[in-house]
Amino acid sequence: MRRLLPRLCAVLLSAFLLFGLAPVARAEASVAGLTPCAESPRFQQRAAGATTDQAKARFAMYSQALCGTDGLPHLIVDGRWSHAGDFIIPGIAFLYIAGCIGWAGRGYLMAIRGSKDATMKEIQIDVPLAFKSTLAAASWPLAAFAEFSGKKLTESDSKITVSPR
Repeated sequence: MRRLLPRLCAVLLSAFLLFGLAPVARAEASVAGLTPCAESPRFQQRAAGATTDQAKARFAMYSQALCGTDGLPHLIVDGRWSHAGDFIIPGIAFLYIAGCIGWAGRGYLMAIRGSKDATMKEIQIDVPLAFKSTLAAASWPLAAFAEFSGKKLTESDSKITVSPR
C-alpha cells in the first residue's frame, strides 16, 4: 500500500494536468486579480471624496498603482523592475539602515572592550564615542567588504569551538 499511494497520486496529478484541470496562467496587465486604480470604481469613489489638495495629490499618485476590489492600492512583489518602487527600493533602504545600526553598535562595543570600565560603558553609553561610531557606520557596506576581503571579519575554523557530540 505504501508504494501504491505515491504512484496513484502521481498518476492523478498527471491526468489533471493532461486534461486541463489546472488553471491556465495568463499574462495580463493585471496582477493577481488587481486592476489599475484609475479603472477601479471603488478607488474612483474614494478619490471623489477627497477634499484637501494633499488628498487629491495622493489619489492622483496612487491612480498609477494596482488596486484590489476594496479600492485600495496593493504592493506588488513579483520581481518585475516596473514594481521596484513597491518593495525593492524600500527593502534595500531598510537593509542599509539596519546595517548602519548594527555596524555602529559593533564599532562601539569594539571601541570599549579594552577599557577597564567596559561593562559600565555598556550600561551608561559614552555619547561622544557612540556618536563617532554612528558617523563611521554610514559607510558600513564598504567597511564590511574591506574587513571581509582582509580576513578580519571571519575567523579560521581552528578558532571556532565545535560540540563534541
